[in-house]
Amino acid sequence: MAVYRPDAAEARKVYIETLGCQMNQNDSELMFGLLAQEGFEPTDDRKDADLIIINTCQIRGNAEDKAYSYLGAWNKLKRKNPDIRIAMAGCVAQQTKDEVFKRSPFVDIVIGTQNIHDLPNLVRKAFSTDNTGHVMAVDKQKARSTYDYIADIAPVRQSKTSAWVTIIEGCDYFCTYCVVPYTRGRQISRPAASILDEVKQLADSGYKEITLLGQTVDSYGKDFDGQRYGLAHLLEDIHEQAPEIARIRFMTSHPLDLSDEIIRAVADLPRVMEFIHIPMQAGNNAVLERMRRGYTKEQYFDLMDRIRDMIPGVAISGDFIVGFPGETEAQFQETLDAVYRSRPDACNTASYSARKQTPAGIWETKGEGVISEAEKDDRLQRLNAVIAEVALSINQGYADQTVEVLVEGKSKRQQFDRWRGRTRTNKVVNFDSPVSGHDFTGELLQVKITGVGAWAFQGVHQPADQTDNPAIATATAGA
Repeated sequence: MAVYRPDAAEARKVYIETLGCQMNQNDSELMFGLLAQEGFEPTDDRKDADLIIINTCQIRGNAEDKAYSYLGAWNKLKRKNPDIRIAMAGCVAQQTKDEVFKRSPFVDIVIGTQNIHDLPNLVRKAFSTDNTGHVMAVDKQKARSTYDYIADIAPVRQSKTSAWVTIIEGCDYFCTYCVVPYTRGRQISRPAASILDEVKQLADSGYKEITLLGQTVDSYGKDFDGQRYGLAHLLEDIHEQAPEIARIRFMTSHPLDLSDEIIRAVADLPRVMEFIHIPMQAGNNAVLERMRRGYTKEQYFDLMDRIRDMIPGVAISGDFIVGFPGETEAQFQETLDAVYRSRPDACNTASYSARKQTPAGIWETKGEGVISEAEKDDRLQRLNAVIAEVALSINQGYADQTVEVLVEGKSKRQQFDRWRGRTRTNKVVNFDSPVSGHDFTGELLQVKITGVGAWAFQGVHQPADQTDNPAIATATAGA
């Protein structure tokens, strides 16, 4: 048996497959960081890995099924090389615990969302010659009083330009369809000092953009005892103390917590981007009440109007679920109407997927209000068509405009002298540049929009003065 040794001459390799939301992506970066301290190097090829981790999502049934599909494929690798260790992390691990071992006995490690800091110890045990079985850590969140355990972890970032920064974990809302309170726990905010330290380190490392993360990011600070400090205050402090960060974003917001104070902070702070993600989920009040969302469609529309009044040029994205138990065709039509009324720039959409831990999941197991998968698929297609229509109509207003783009790297489809980035309002832009031989990654450029679609723009870089940038001047000399 191969034994794990942190001081081995040849570093071991770890491969992480990440499913789900930005929170999971950030968790994977933290796991890479923890394992780097133990002598593991990231690899993009799982066949070369000594340790393979699936970081799972449980928000929908197909996400959980997808995780086990990955594990089934990885079992073939382990049969060829028994020294490989396989781990399941994330929300499925947190919720199902040792059931993972029963369903996939070849898995060596199960680690929950609230136990990332235990990963090195679990890995040591899994690679130990004394190991006789599975190892697991899925403690409940109540064991810690503050969300500060990540302060000593140096994440291995997957981008050199943009970085995730988790500021709040868990959720207190208990929407009837959602597993987050069960997998991520109750709301717990990270101390501001810890967040500011991380942001300053990112600024010192040359990062241009950060995104503050939380399941309900705008409820940040509500659980602090004896102090009034929320997301608006945090945005102000980051803006003041980390001027090198050119772009500050946050997601995901809950309609009940997006206060005028937060909206004013977005409007008043130049480096906070004019983009807000705020799910509506359904456009019918009866469905919203069954979902336990806590607001009506009229209140949501009023919030959208206030945001647009206070933040000129803002882009708003959201989430919608179709086929929630008991949703009638007429109620679904109100969701389509809500898209036309609220005019989101983009939306995440999904068919309702029953989670057995939730009230709505229990309703479905009893046969209450079940909607067929065929009807869900039909509604989802119709919803996506309306969202695309609205998004395209909004984006047409960008045609022939020159916008600021933060360059993320080469265009994914066309690499040669074609670049990809995002506007302040989070629109994807693929663009050409008259400048050859220069790496624009991480730079803020002026790009003229030459073509628009529902989900991406085409453009051309507009250098203001090529001589202002010595590297560009050198690259274009003699052109």
